[in-house]
Amino acid sequence: MDNFAKFCKMTVFERAGDRVIVLLSSGNLAGTQAVVSVLTQRCADGASAANLLGARTMFDVVSLVADAMRDIEKRDAGYLAENNIRFNASFIVGGQIRGEPIRLFRIYAEGNFIEAGIDTPFFQTGETKYGKPILDRVLTQHTPLADATKCVLVSFDSTMRSNLSVGMPIDLICYERDSLEVQWRRRFDEGDPYFTTLSQQWGEGVRQVFRDLPDLRW
Repeated sequence: MDNFAKFCKMTVFERAGDRVIVLLSSGNLAGTQAVVSVLTQRCADGASAANLLGARTMFDVVSLVADAMRDIEKRDAGYLAENNIRFNASFIVGGQIRGEPIRLFRIYAEGNFIEAGIDTPFFQTGETKYGKPILDRVLTQHTPLADATKCVLVSFDSTMRSNLSVGMPIDLICYERDSLEVQWRRRFDEGDPYFTTLSQQWGEGVRQVFRDLPDLRW
């Protein structure tokens, strides 16, 4: 691979005091960008129930995202198939609309989706296998937000070490329940001091734990 480009995979639709909706995308970049553009264009037409700024519930929001995905898939699928390319865009959608609790959904490329619950405290999309074991071992429904943030970043660090197609920057949002506005947002780029320190200390910590493991008795 010799053609690298940086694109933000996070899109925020926000109306302070009313709603915060965050989309995380993975898969075919042209497809995900087209979906986001369609959703943005529909929002520009006014706050009606047919767009993300007017949807009544987060379930309605996710349905609108799924509809946009299917619209783009119908438009492009035939042309992609001619070159043996599959429309594989997928999204994680999370946020809160006034009067509702925070909700989190995972939308598959086909447009169907599932919602996070007690037994599913997190979702992943894109390259998941290298970073998932860390999340599985650390995250629970009761994990403090500060610890969850570190866990997510360590998971990204492990993924980037094992898959060259995953790299900086990392975009992170921290949303406080019922605030209905984004107050904390951070981008970690190459050489970020905090991320570099976290990566180094995590690596050394893993090596130290490994050295402390009991030897096998044959």
